[in-house]
Amino acid sequence: MTRVRPQTAPAPQVSAVEDVLRTFATVDLPRIQELADLQTRIDRKYIVPPGVFAELLRDQQPVMRMLSIDGRHRFGYESVYFDTPDLASYHSAAYGRRRRFKVRTRSYLDSHDCVLEVKAKGGRGQTVKERFPYHPALSSTITAEARQFILDRLTGVVENIDTLIHTITPTLTTTYDRMTFVNPDNGTRMTADVELICDEHSRMVSVHLAGYVLIESKSPGGSTPIDRWLWGRGYRPLSLSKYCVGLATLTPTLPANKWHQTLAEYFRDLPVSYLGSR
Repeated sequence: MTRVRPQTAPAPQVSAVEDVLRTFATVDLPRIQELADLQTRIDRKYIVPPGVFAELLRDQQPVMRMLSIDGRHRFGYESVYFDTPDLASYHSAAYGRRRRFKVRTRSYLDSHDCVLEVKAKGGRGQTVKERFPYHPALSSTITAEARQFILDRLTGVVENIDTLIHTITPTLTTTYDRMTFVNPDNGTRMTADVELICDEHSRMVSVHLAGYVLIESKSPGGSTPIDRWLWGRGYRPLSLSKYCVGLATLTPTLPANKWHQTLAEYFRDLPVSYLGSR
């Protein structure tokens, strides 16, 4: 099957998407967690134009429900990723090393909540993600308590853990708006991210993926109706980490073969701007 390969970023079709969203039945967050908590799951990611997203929503509207909180369906997220000066986390992902890690804070901008997340993949291939509540004002900082949390979870997974603990600093910040959907019949979920912006800290540069929707399907196993709908229209799952493709876009000299196709299709030609002038 041939993947759709856009030549230029399409004009946003926000009104078409919003028109469809107004027809959706809604659920609250506790209900979504009840229907599809999916702590263990299979994720597949896609990038599509808004027009395709609107068509997908129209087809799925009879069976899916949309997350709504206080009448809102679009919620702001901010993630701050931490790495060592030599980008140990990035390189472990780029080279597909068996032992790798990711440390980030995630802020939910509408509720003003924040968590610290540590994700580790050990030598036997198991992936463990743990989190604990964090103060939003400290989202770009690793506190003493956070260092201990990271140490406890990465000891035995990451080499030179003592050096890592004392050298990790904020490397990249991503911001985006997210919409969340659930299918109550099969317990699957879909998230849709728009207006993704990646800010690289050391050089104070930024890149903005405008005009596209980043879709993620989530299921306890196997393909979902969302996946099959997209496959039928030429869209295949992408290798995509917001942290890694953001950093590789802003620093093209980094090794990035793992994400080459994604970068070439959607990120390489994006204009890079200085944070102070965005």
